[in-house]
Amino acid sequence: MTGNVPSTDTWRNVAIDGFIDLIGPLMSRSENDQKIYGLQTGPQHVNAVGIIHGGVVTSLLDQTMAMEAWKAAKRQPTVTVQMDTRFIAAAKAGDLLETRVNIRHGTKSMMFVDADVYCTDRLIATATAVMKIIRKAG
Repeated sequence: MTGNVPSTDTWRNVAIDGFIDLIGPLMSRSENDQKIYGLQTGPQHVNAVGIIHGGVVTSLLDQTMAMEAWKAAKRQPTVTVQMDTRFIAAAKAGDLLETRVNIRHGTKSMMFVDADVYCTDRLIATATAVMKIIRKAG
């Protein structure tokens, strides 16, 4: 494998079912009071050109932004209403993709979220999203 392989001492698998588990496992670690999410890529993540498929990167961004919005919304479910992604550089199989999420603003019904994906110190993609908070009945 190429890229930066995660140490088992710092990364923990995130127990989450559904689509993200098909491309994962999703991992997390803490750094300076911020949660960092990681995805160790492999040959199953590449597109026909031989680089990591944009859908993998976008799915990683969407999932991690939703998880952080969920936490910021006091564990109320959130769904993506709108998301813009900008691809800055390519990643290759074997790269560890790390996502850092920032809650930009929140209201009673919406969360405004930014995120970046890095491979080591190289910026791979950025995203902004609007997340709708789904209030539980009762």
